[in-house]
Amino acid sequence: MVTYFSIEVTYLRMELPSNLLSDEASPEWMNKGDNAWQLTAATMVGLQSIPGLVILYGSLVKKTWAINSAFMAFYAFAAVLLCWVSWAYHMSFGDKMVFFLGKPGIALDEKFLLGKAFLGNFPNATMVFYQGVFAGITLILIAGALLGRMNIRAWMLFVPLWVTFSYTVVAFSIWCPDGWLAKRGVIDFAGGYVIHLSAGVAGFTAAYWVGPRAEKDRETFPAAANNMIMVLAGAGLLWMGWSGFNGGGPFVASTIASLAVLNTHVCTAASIIVWITLDTFYFGKPTVFGAVQGMITGLVCITPAAGVVQGWAAILMGLISGSIPWYTMMVLHNKVNFLMKIDDPMAVFHTHAIAGALGGILTGFFAVPKLCRLFYMVPDWEKYIGLAYGLQNSGATRAGLKQMLIQVETIAFVICYNVIVTSLICLVVRVMVPLRLDSDALQMGDRAIHGEDAFALHSETTKFVNIKRNKIYDTQAFSSNYESRSLGELQMV
Repeated sequence: MVTYFSIEVTYLRMELPSNLLSDEASPEWMNKGDNAWQLTAATMVGLQSIPGLVILYGSLVKKTWAINSAFMAFYAFAAVLLCWVSWAYHMSFGDKMVFFLGKPGIALDEKFLLGKAFLGNFPNATMVFYQGVFAGITLILIAGALLGRMNIRAWMLFVPLWVTFSYTVVAFSIWCPDGWLAKRGVIDFAGGYVIHLSAGVAGFTAAYWVGPRAEKDRETFPAAANNMIMVLAGAGLLWMGWSGFNGGGPFVASTIASLAVLNTHVCTAASIIVWITLDTFYFGKPTVFGAVQGMITGLVCITPAAGVVQGWAAILMGLISGSIPWYTMMVLHNKVNFLMKIDDPMAVFHTHAIAGALGGILTGFFAVPKLCRLFYMVPDWEKYIGLAYGLQNSGATRAGLKQMLIQVETIAFVICYNVIVTSLICLVVRVMVPLRLDSDALQMGDRAIHGEDAFALHSETTKFVNIKRNKIYDTQAFSSNYESRSLGELQMV
């Protein structure tokens, strides 16, 4: 007797949680974690500008220039974003028109924005925003060299011209896969060249053409800062926001992103300590201004190397970024006549140009081949080899020397291009409007330029004098010297 056993085989289908399943809004190619991190990183970079640098600039100058300084940053961020989505994004990262520039195009179409970005597993909309806030902060950094005297109308023309003719060329050349320096193998992890070296050189060049502030403003800066505590608040936003600045560089929530964030803060801490130590020994006391400058040089120096160097190298870079820019700014600057003639209030030449160039060179020296492979995800072992590691392997010494040469060549290109293009832009703008404010506006500041006072209680036109009593709502509390003013003339703080 044959017994037939009916065996039913059940296949259990393992399904992903519903929030991880792909659909029309979340296509298969998109990594939700990467997209979320990239949007967060972009927002952190945006917060560095708005309100970070707005607060920093507005607090570090005299109270008569607080509104104008903050407004320059505020305007630049808005203007750049509109230029970015209208034509500049495609010029920086679009289809190649020539070896150093992409074809202009609008980045507002739904089909394009919802498609996959050229790098990373997230949509173009995320990439456009992320790269847009980088472009925005670059112009705000340039503004730091022009505070306290540039004609606001000239600045409003300068911003779109510079992002169009300078930023796009450097960004395409270094960051776009079709760029000529990108193909050469330059290492710029998150903008040491594209943002900081460019901003430092362009700001210094523009400061030359615009001319200096009024003598009284130069003599009292930064001692006459209207609020040093708020300076630290703005600096704090800048520092912590750098987690997104460098942590978003890999375009993926990876181990390299984590390393980049840690290296960023370690280098910055070392740079601050070195700067304030040198201030203490040389000038007898540490200062908030010095600490902020040390912070900035550390952040700038580590930016091109953040995710491709060891932690110990990040500390060494912090020691260098806290000392060499300190020397060029605090000692050498006062000995070189050419440097003394150019008025650079935020010292962007030293904190961004010098520190950015240092970071690029040190990246070429300390870059770890394995970390570069993890960042660039390429099998080409003839590129991305730091000289320190090339010297350890006789077969890679030539590759290490070549990497250093590429890093130096890129510095030369960024400097020369920005000096030429920024000068041309200033000359063009000067034909239309004066670059510098007139003498009366330089004396009055915010009230002449914007018709506003940053601190209404400190306004010279608001006089509450000879208080006799301290009774709430007592209309007789003030003497006859009180000047009656209409509601339209009063300002709220």
